[in-house]
Amino acid sequence: MSLVPWFRWSDTSPRLTPRSPAEMVIETLMMELDWQTKEAEKQHRERENEYRKIRTGVDYSWLATPPRNAYDLSPGERLQLEDTCTKIHPSYCGPMILRFRQLIAEYEPEVHEVSQLFRSVLQEVLEKMKEEEDVRKLTKQWNMRSRGSLSLTTFRTRSRISPFASDIRTISEDVERDIHPTPRVWSMPEFQMHKDNN
Repeated sequence: MSLVPWFRWSDTSPRLTPRSPAEMVIETLMMELDWQTKEAEKQHRERENEYRKIRTGVDYSWLATPPRNAYDLSPGERLQLEDTCTKIHPSYCGPMILRFRQLIAEYEPEVHEVSQLFRSVLQEVLEKMKEEEDVRKLTKQWNMRSRGSLSLTTFRTRSRISPFASDIRTISEDVERDIHPTPRVWSMPEFQMHKDNN
């Protein structure tokens, strides 16, 4: 009897299936929401215990078993939030979590308000993404227009220049013919230098 089949378990070990960035964003954001909800519940229980201790003067917190999570998102609300999370680009996931944590620390919401706060941060990030996309599109359009207009103006010439037959007078022709240039017609007077014969 060979022992080789017994050691082949490492060859068929289950491998982690690669997840798409959108799935990772959904999972990360929903884990953050769940964690913040649990923290809000914990703070709520601590506040209740403090109030009870002040009111009765006796601390029975060591005797009480911690209650199970009392607040849970409804399946419909959870699906809506997950659907909204799919629209978040992975590069916005970190800044969104930071903004959510900042608002949680600032407002110290009740347990049922955490999901509403999360939804408002999602909407804020989606609006920011839309604004940046609009700016990117406008910039791209502007760049395409300016390139197009420059390329068209460089190839369009209003007057065709022929080197052999030209009616355009040049300075070199005036010098070769020893013809004096025509007087100025502008509003400024023409200044001429007179040579002094000393």
